Amino acid sequence: MNQAEFLTQATVYLAAALITVPIASRLGLGSVLGYLGAGLAIGPWGLGLIGDEGEEVQHFAEFGVVMMLFLVGLELQPSRLWRMRGPIFGLGGLQVLGSAALIAVGATLVGLSWREGVALGLILAMSSTAIALQSLNERGLSRAESGQSAFSVLLFQDLAVIPILALLPALATHTPMGGEEHHGASFADGLAPWAYALLVLGAVAAVVVGGRFLGRPFFRLVARTGLREMFTAASLLLVVGVAQLMTLVGLSAALGTFLAGVVLAESEYRHELESDIEPFKGLLLGVFFIAVGSAIDVGVVMQSPLVILGLLLGVLTLKGALLVALGRAWGIAKDQTAIFAASLAGVGEFAFVLFGFATREGVLTPEQTKPLLAVTALSMAATPLLLLFVERVVLPRLVAVAPPARESDVEDHGQPVIIAGYGRFGQIPGRFLTANGVGTTTVDVDGDQIDMLRRFGQRVYYGDASRLDLLTAAGAARARLLIVAVDDHEKCMQIVHLAQTHFPNLAILARARGRAEAYDLMEAKVEGVYRETFDTALRVGVDALRLLGQSSHRAHRAAQMFRRVDERTIVEMAAVRHDQERLMRTARDRVALLERTLAADRARERALDEGGWDAETMRDRQAPQAPDEGR
Repeated sequence: MNQAEFLTQATVYLAAALITVPIASRLGLGSVLGYLGAGLAIGPWGLGLIGDEGEEVQHFAEFGVVMMLFLVGLELQPSRLWRMRGPIFGLGGLQVLGSAALIAVGATLVGLSWREGVALGLILAMSSTAIALQSLNERGLSRAESGQSAFSVLLFQDLAVIPILALLPALATHTPMGGEEHHGASFADGLAPWAYALLVLGAVAAVVVGGRFLGRPFFRLVARTGLREMFTAASLLLVVGVAQLMTLVGLSAALGTFLAGVVLAESEYRHELESDIEPFKGLLLGVFFIAVGSAIDVGVVMQSPLVILGLLLGVLTLKGALLVALGRAWGIAKDQTAIFAASLAGVGEFAFVLFGFATREGVLTPEQTKPLLAVTALSMAATPLLLLFVERVVLPRLVAVAPPARESDVEDHGQPVIIAGYGRFGQIPGRFLTANGVGTTTVDVDGDQIDMLRRFGQRVYYGDASRLDLLTAAGAARARLLIVAVDDHEKCMQIVHLAQTHFPNLAILARARGRAEAYDLMEAKVEGVYRETFDTALRVGVDALRLLGQSSHRAHRAAQMFRRVDERTIVEMAAVRHDQERLMRTARDRVALLERTLAADRARERALDEGGWDAETMRDRQAPQAPDEGR
């Protein structure tokens, strides 16, 4: 594909998505159906704007699924993944084996051999990770019981891919067609089983050990450059590198990047990784869904519509019924079981690869796989429709008798206070609040500072707090207070406006380095503005008065009056800051008022002739005289 063709294809894909996805979302159908519809519209059976290159684009865009599994892994700490081992191997294993058995029996009943039936069962038992997780996420169900159960099954399916690939050649009943392997060049080619097992274990160990012991130093080094694009490049290198390693040893790239995500889930750089990978994942997934839509062979469907419809309904019914039974047996609530079954009843994107592999190995014939590929694509398109049907028809009938959807055992680390910037200013309120038992979450772009706080057990995130995704990840929706203590005033104002727009629940206390910055923050109507040098400078003035002979009482009283007048002055001056003449007049008036106020107070003090309190003097008077050492 030359540059002109590439630009043409990119224009077609993006334009189709921009037209169909908003329409589908507006109709409540979800973005996945919009992308699939776009692919069908511009594909060979639509406008014909894309042809054979659509398959190449689909293989490239499958990397979006890899990125999605990496992001899912970042959400799962190893301890939580260990707690999920029951659903993963129990629920997931029963789904794969049960679906394969039911479909195999059905296939033999319609005349296929048992070998062909088993192969079909194993392939069609797979579900679409991309469509299921994306559809559940759009509905806010990723952390609900249905979403976590679906994820457990999908994860086991990824684990099952390697045994399925190993088993399919043993089921061959026809002469192998040859051709390239689906995974291309692999270190595993020609290895003995024990050597291959060692190779797989070595690759997995490399990901785990590398992520555990090299991840933090690597990203800390990248963070020290201060270049945002370098962190993005490092994030992409991590995902691409792990995917390539897994591919070279014959494992699933998605499974490998998921494992890398789990290893890095406890890293303070986790949310910056999410922020950098998310846009690429979203774009590639969209292109992948468009490619799947364009792959729907309408010609095959039109030739045998009843056969295709029967196969589609048969697969959806068998898998759906089994999923409902498993969900109820596993103790999942009725409404959550319905969502769980609808999200996994379809066939997955990996079936395209497995059908091609099975054909090359002589397990199935091209005549058998052609209609099944159409069924696979149609079932993927049917998944969002099934969820929509459950959402609008089934759930209203179950909600009266079913308990509400409960969240899974996701640990909520939300803290009441978020501190943006933990330098010489931000660390003071941070340490003070921590000492008083108030939980804080810190966001900072200084990798060394973040690493130090992590060692002290603080909840910290590396990244730019002016980014909505990072502020959201830090718990801004649940927090009560945001302290903005960054050095850059422009960045400070960006954070303030972002928080006020998206998190009106947050009270905001902000740092200002001078009066001009304080004016900006007052115009933004933050709850508290703190000039970083004001209090210290005022203390210098108090000590100066005391050293010149005034009592502590009088010096502190003068400071309090000065503070009150100055705070009123800065509010008034902020209101007229853009009118230079009024600003100067207000400043002169306030200086004169301050002088008169302090002079009147001094006169009143002299008239009352009160020494007031003087802590140092009182201590001197009350303390017993020390004996003269010279006597």
